[in-house]
Amino acid sequence: MYPNYTMLKLLRLKWFPAAEKAHRNHDTARYASGSKSGIRAGKFAWTVVSFVAISLLTACGSGDSGELTGSLERPKWSQAVPYGTVLLKGGSLQVGQAEQDAFSSNYQTPKTISLKAFYMDDTEISNNEYRQFVHWVRDSIAHTIMGNMEEDENGNELINWEAPLDWTDPDFIEEVSEMIFQGGDMVFGGHELDTRRLNYVYQTFDFRAAAVNKDRTRSRKDFVRKYNINVYPDTLVWIRDFVKEDGGSYNEPQALTYFSHPSFDEYPVVGVSWDQANAFCNWRSKIFNGFRYKNELYQQLEFRLPTEFEWEYAAKGGRNIATYPWGGPYTRNDRGCVLANFKPGRGNYTMDGNLYTGPVYQYNPNDFGLFNMSGNVAEWTNTTFDESAQWFTHDLNPDFRYAPENPNDVVMQRKVVRGGSWNDVGHLIKTSTRSYEYGDSAKSTIGFRCVMDVIGTGQTGR
Repeated sequence: MYPNYTMLKLLRLKWFPAAEKAHRNHDTARYASGSKSGIRAGKFAWTVVSFVAISLLTACGSGDSGELTGSLERPKWSQAVPYGTVLLKGGSLQVGQAEQDAFSSNYQTPKTISLKAFYMDDTEISNNEYRQFVHWVRDSIAHTIMGNMEEDENGNELINWEAPLDWTDPDFIEEVSEMIFQGGDMVFGGHELDTRRLNYVYQTFDFRAAAVNKDRTRSRKDFVRKYNINVYPDTLVWIRDFVKEDGGSYNEPQALTYFSHPSFDEYPVVGVSWDQANAFCNWRSKIFNGFRYKNELYQQLEFRLPTEFEWEYAAKGGRNIATYPWGGPYTRNDRGCVLANFKPGRGNYTMDGNLYTGPVYQYNPNDFGLFNMSGNVAEWTNTTFDESAQWFTHDLNPDFRYAPENPNDVVMQRKVVRGGSWNDVGHLIKTSTRSYEYGDSAKSTIGFRCVMDVIGTGQTGR
């Protein structure tokens, strides 16, 4: 095996100037005299240089060369694409009003921004996907009650997920009876799960608070934020959202079946607050990276809600200016077909083929491959709502987050929702329209989808 000639040439010039000079002298003598001894001497000098160069190249691999080579024992890295997500390469776009501001709201001031690459769910989170979260929380509580715990090599107490749980076994139900409605709460008969018990406990680290902290003596635990979130969707939103003092709307069948019946498995989950959506993202990150840890794979960044600017970038499908995700300024195509699930006319909910929500894969995706970026359900973002946010946020990965310590500070509890829903008119499903809802509230018109940051050169995904 012969060394690369360019590398050898560099080695000769950099590390062996004397040998290089001798080699040139022998070359000169060889060509001048034509003698075999001159040729042999020249070959000998080249052989010495080649031998030493090969030895040095071998030494570089072991880190013993004395040169700055960087750490040579770094793990191999390959980012896995999370199932059901689409890669959105980083880029720039003009966010904000894509046409005349009909209501003079100034909520959508045009602004050019740049964003790094990220993965985004190609659909809204479905009922069946969210049910996986609910069942995980349910089973984790049951395992804890049953004492199905074990310690890892670091002394951490973990759930033994291999232990069996049989929710159809009366004896098992008796052992976890504290999770079941008791006494007067058993209004429908039989054993019913008390969904008030389904709390997901987790914690996060507040990097922003740590970054602006000037007291270097503070402990890291001062920046740990702890949460205890009930995860079961509020199914009564189907009734509550339509109750008025002078009347209401008959939607009890939706309340009874929408989250539980298999016919709605592929419909977007609703009745989920901003707090619950964030808890889902944390849980999804935990099971995703937990699998990678057990299989000795590199950990990836966590799932989270998109910022409102990431959401708009995704909704426009690569277009700098797009009124709707499909690119055109109209809600119908040239054949007169409605292009999204919304409220096309006054009192006419069925013109688009749906009375309420529709399946998450209904209608064509935009150019990024994302479904229902307009209509079906509006979507939570990670961004706190402020009317003038686009004036003071940065133009590089802009975002505005605020977690008020005072729960009565309702103004700062507002979270941006984007995309409009099945219950909204055409103006509210435009890519630039901003709206909000309070983070602790749940609606029959709001769902969510997740994103994950891409780790890579330039953060563009290219």
